[in-house]
Amino acid sequence: MSLLECLISLVISLILITPVIQSSGRIVAKQMHYQKTQHLTNEADRAFELIGRAIRMGGYQNLESTQNKAAKKANPELIAIQKGRGYNRSDALVIRHGIAHSSSLGFDFDCLGNVLSPERTQNQLALQGFSLERQAGVNKGVKVNGGSLMCQSLDRHARIQSTTLMNGVNYLSIEELASKTNLAGSRLFKVQLEMTDGHALTLTFERYFATRNAL
Repeated sequence: MSLLECLISLVISLILITPVIQSSGRIVAKQMHYQKTQHLTNEADRAFELIGRAIRMGGYQNLESTQNKAAKKANPELIAIQKGRGYNRSDALVIRHGIAHSSSLGFDFDCLGNVLSPERTQNQLALQGFSLERQAGVNKGVKVNGGSLMCQSLDRHARIQSTTLMNGVNYLSIEELASKTNLAGSRLFKVQLEMTDGHALTLTFERYFATRNAL
């Protein structure tokens, strides 16, 4: 086989192989995009589960706390939204609720899955807070994949402690949809999360949650 024939064969082979290589590259890119999308979706679902559980518990008071008038007068707002105070001017949410005092009534948990005990309360109310902060340990100007979703709760000395739940959250919005016109009614909230991989992928999710207790 002459050199010219070899070159012609090589060119033909490249012509035939190039579409296969390009197709394989597109398949790999789509697979990576799918995996990133699934990861962000799963993280958003986990965040919604924790925030939703806290909202549903908002304002719960057991029989002992409802009969304690002194503690009731000192109680702060049971569900409070702090607008624009976090990373990317995200909202923050602070929820207070009572806890079960006997194992027969079941156990209440914080956002990390730890059991809430009477030592972890103020005025017989547990605290669960959610906010979005800049990722710790990252210098300003360095590109990051969103902020850190933080969880606040009370420790055994009733001091506020903050723990990172996840990264990759670019924005957190919390909105109460209906004004509290009936003091005996529940309250409805819309929670919106914007998740990002820090590059080209940004996804927005939203859920609706209502309190189970009259506020």
